[in-house]
Amino acid sequence: MAASLEEDDDFLANDFYALLNVGKEATTEEINYAFRRLSKIYHPDKHLDPSKKKAAEEVFSKLKKAHEILIDKHKRTIYDTYGEKGLKTEGLEIISRTKTPAEIIAEYERLQREREERRLQQRTNPRGTVTVGVNATDLFDEYGDDDDDVYYGPSYNNVEINNMSIFQSVECPLTVKDTLVIGGNLQARNGTGAGAFLATWRRLTSDKGWMEIETAAGSGLGFSLKGFRQLTRRCYGTSSLVLHSTPKGIRPAMSTMVAYQFDREVQGRLTYNAGFPSSIQSTLVYSNQDHHASLTLQVGITNSYFSLSYTKKFQEQEAKLKGAIKFGVTGGMVEYGFEKKITQFSHLGASMVIGVPTGVHLKIKVYRGSQTFLFPIHLSETLSPSAIMYGTLVPVATYFVVKKLIVDPFLKQQKEQELEQKREEHAEKLAKRKQEAKAATDLMKETVERNIEVEEKKMGLIIVKALYGKLQSSEDGELMDGECIDVLVQLQALIKDSKLIVPETVSKSGLPGFYDPCIGEEKSLYIRYKFRNRLHQVTLSDTEVIRLPQQTTHKTIPSKRHWSQS
Repeated sequence: MAASLEEDDDFLANDFYALLNVGKEATTEEINYAFRRLSKIYHPDKHLDPSKKKAAEEVFSKLKKAHEILIDKHKRTIYDTYGEKGLKTEGLEIISRTKTPAEIIAEYERLQREREERRLQQRTNPRGTVTVGVNATDLFDEYGDDDDDVYYGPSYNNVEINNMSIFQSVECPLTVKDTLVIGGNLQARNGTGAGAFLATWRRLTSDKGWMEIETAAGSGLGFSLKGFRQLTRRCYGTSSLVLHSTPKGIRPAMSTMVAYQFDREVQGRLTYNAGFPSSIQSTLVYSNQDHHASLTLQVGITNSYFSLSYTKKFQEQEAKLKGAIKFGVTGGMVEYGFEKKITQFSHLGASMVIGVPTGVHLKIKVYRGSQTFLFPIHLSETLSPSAIMYGTLVPVATYFVVKKLIVDPFLKQQKEQELEQKREEHAEKLAKRKQEAKAATDLMKETVERNIEVEEKKMGLIIVKALYGKLQSSEDGELMDGECIDVLVQLQALIKDSKLIVPETVSKSGLPGFYDPCIGEEKSLYIRYKFRNRLHQVTLSDTEVIRLPQQTTHKTIPSKRHWSQS
């Protein structure tokens, strides 16, 4: 089941597939069969005791709801894409039942957009960038004439901030197609300051294009016109015209770019800059989920160069490793760096730039939400080996020390606080879910007793011990109940013809009679079972498929000592 569009998904929402114990690719026949089988256990007419009858009604109503949604291809499409909350979207009932799944998703997204439009005036998108330039060349570069014997006093290695700039903008949505962006920037370098006020109007001209008009007032007046147009299914283009007033008159500049998507991962771009200086640039980009590479060749009157860059993306670690080279008529440079997500909304990056004639630079980047902080540090005007070594090693060592001593403890404490807050906020729901799971388990017991009798007669599959949750072991290696729940009865009820099959699920806490004993923690399922009078055990992850008896990957328990632990 895909995640809901809402960011605050209800972690206690029902998993309809797990509830019926069917896979996400299950056919209508398989869903009907699963529903009929569970109805034999949970149908209210199967129970005469008033308390059990009431509990059966609650469980059966959930099963019936899951069954009705999963056998309806239209509702199932919405559920698979957006979850249970998608079924509650206002206006969903007007969707024609003759529409295809793709049309249903498009209609749903249209309804979502209409909801967003009603909240449009309440939203802004503030963005900001702060740049602090540091000159630390005195730490690595030596100046002065060795033959000069005149003493001028003690020398000091100065590290100074030689430039700073601040940019801030706020988006003001006017209509669905029109947006006003207001921003400004201030900058100072070596005691000289400047600034500008910017106002931009952006309009969505069609589903294939947009245009943007920007005016600037500060160190002279400026005007720019930009546009985007989807030319074909694979090709698009952008164009911009800039006019800037200077003491010598109006200075125009124009740029046009055409891009073509060769396939899913390869794109080519051709850019022409008609200004001073003018240039033609050709770029080839390869990008997918794990890699990003670009090759650029620019030919210009004063600036011709060749560049190659590559970025390796580590999805699980939420990190990127980057390397780049650039050679041109004015010099060359080599760049390498690393970027890592350190918290939910924060990224930290650092890169070394070693070039001629620019020298050695260390660039530190911090991203926090929509705010960016840049710290370019000039270490050396020459290719100083010590500047390169310290610029590479010090940030890496600092990162690991800070991460170990500050970031990790902070994130751990924050996670514990969030989990505790969730438990407190949803304490009533959790208690209800636990009570419902217990009631469902009680309803299974008679069926399970008959099931065990049948399996014992044919030396079939019998669950001896089953724990679900955060597994912990005692000193003798035996699993303890800790933050776990006993799910022996629940699993035995799912056995049919000496087989236990549970498809892959979002979480096993959605299975009949299960609940989440440790919200937010990593959970596992431990099963000890007897098959053909031999004892086996297996430990599975929360989402892993259960298929018992296993043929080759199971672990047999030869010792009789474990029988007493059941």
